[in-house]
Amino acid sequence: MDKKKVRDYMTYDVVSIDAKGTAKDVINAIRDTHHDGFPVIDNRKVVGYVSARDLLFVYPHTPIEKLMSRHLIVAAPDMDINDAARVIFRSGIQKLPVVDDDNNLIGIISNADVIRSQIEHVSPDKVFKFIDTLRQLHDVEPTMVRGRVAIQNILPTQSKIYQDELEGRMYEIQKGLAEPLMVVRRPGRFVLVDGHHRAVAAHRLGIKELDAYIIEIDEDIELGLERTARDMHLSTLDDIKILDYARHPLVALTHRLVKQG
Repeated sequence: MDKKKVRDYMTYDVVSIDAKGTAKDVINAIRDTHHDGFPVIDNRKVVGYVSARDLLFVYPHTPIEKLMSRHLIVAAPDMDINDAARVIFRSGIQKLPVVDDDNNLIGIISNADVIRSQIEHVSPDKVFKFIDTLRQLHDVEPTMVRGRVAIQNILPTQSKIYQDELEGRMYEIQKGLAEPLMVVRRPGRFVLVDGHHRAVAAHRLGIKELDAYIIEIDEDIELGLERTARDMHLSTLDDIKILDYARHPLVALTHRLVKQG
């Protein structure tokens, strides 16, 4: 199943504010649309963003250019919807303008759009796709059950995770919103296929078990994931390196500083 993109969920009919306008134009737009923020454009190009809070203690005739934020956080139409969700969560911004390579406004993605995509995404499809891969690679017939796995018995297969997503998974676990892990049952342990941030989050919270899709293989074979773990010297969740959000490549991709003048 193809990954869902921003373009699949963004709003194409965007209400924007002209860069030559005034605070009164924003007030009128808020009244007419009930939205609380708008991209500011100059000949289709996004040059800033203005929100309701920018109107505090200003006169209606104040130029937009004196109100708007030039430190933009934007999305691209081909961005993975999960990456957009991470940016929205970490920035605290409810809406991201969606721009093309020339910085032209083509849509907007909101936190509501992201939530909608995640509700529609709840599916074990990727589990069955992984099972099909195992069939083709190892000529085996795996089965799948839903159950609980002990965190201390999990073998990680990913050497690093990001702090921002880890914080998000901790929040989800505390609220009972986390999706199941995907693991392969091996003698005495579970090989973690998907859900490293969730597993580490649970480990940090002192949670002993997590819900999981458990793939069972009767044949005595070594999976490529196990060889990967061995090559990266991974044996427990404590071996996973946690990278600070500032080092995440999405930061460089989504932050743009509009030049003045």
